[in-house]
Amino acid sequence: MSRVIKLEGVGKERKKLVRAVVLALRELAHQQEPNEYTRDIAAFISLTLIAIYKTIDESVAAWEKRGYWLKADRFRLEWSWTETLGQKIQESLLKDDWTTIALTTAQVAEKLNKENLPQRNRLGTPWKGAWEKLKGKN
Repeated sequence: MSRVIKLEGVGKERKKLVRAVVLALRELAHQQEPNEYTRDIAAFISLTLIAIYKTIDESVAAWEKRGYWLKADRFRLEWSWTETLGQKIQESLLKDDWTTIALTTAQVAEKLNKENLPQRNRLGTPWKGAWEKLKGKN
């Protein structure tokens, strides 16, 4: 049996997910009132933040193996907000609490304000169907 070689590491995956969240935040900011489209975007942001959080342990595993505990802990602290805010958006979305969603997405935007998107959007609209996926998950 041959080895499976991953060409894209967890860091590249996390960067792609962060860019997708920034794109979704920009699209959400243009929405006037809650509808199915805005639910898709908010659900996508929530699910993606939780997915970003799940990449952290895989990233720090190499550092912990070498004994860089402090570096691993700092990295975990740096990204721990993703799970908290992702869960908060998810709970608010299921309760249809758009005030909390607006406040929480503003916090997410503040955390990711240094992330630059490329001129051309190659991500498309990855949030389509995220609301149905979120409802099916719960």
